[in-house]
Amino acid sequence: MAESAAQPAPPALPVTFRPTRTRVVLLGVGLAMFTTITAIALLLENLSPGERISFVFTAVLLSSVLVLLSRPKVVADESGVTVVNLTNTRRLEWAQILRVNLRPGDPWVFLDLSDGTSLPALGIQPGIAKQQAIGDARALRALAETHGTGTGDH
Repeated sequence: MAESAAQPAPPALPVTFRPTRTRVVLLGVGLAMFTTITAIALLLENLSPGERISFVFTAVLLSSVLVLLSRPKVVADESGVTVVNLTNTRRLEWAQILRVNLRPGDPWVFLDLSDGTSLPALGIQPGIAKQQAIGDARALRALAETHGTGTGDH
């Protein structure tokens, strides 16, 4: 495979990787859902104030879930990588990242770490933008090889 032999040049730092199309869809649907449910709550004449509030609360709750799902990103800078997943954020030094993996069928990138564990990085996921995810994974891999140990032997 000539394509994998020729590593792309790493992008300039800092760089943020995130599933942009997925994020746009999630935030768009969240906004549309909140607007629709709130409009229904205001337009239905037979609802009490408490029922209207419960409609709006439900709209906020459902939209919040979609905002949470749009949160993942991977931020690379000179000193390392910050992985922001759904509910947690983890800061890694470059030397901690041994390998960046995105195998066919993987839902997102996995980072093999020097402590023997693997960390999912939901900020790079094929989903509806497979080519972007492949390019982002290659860029992060090139950065890890340039700034990290450059080997997987640790």
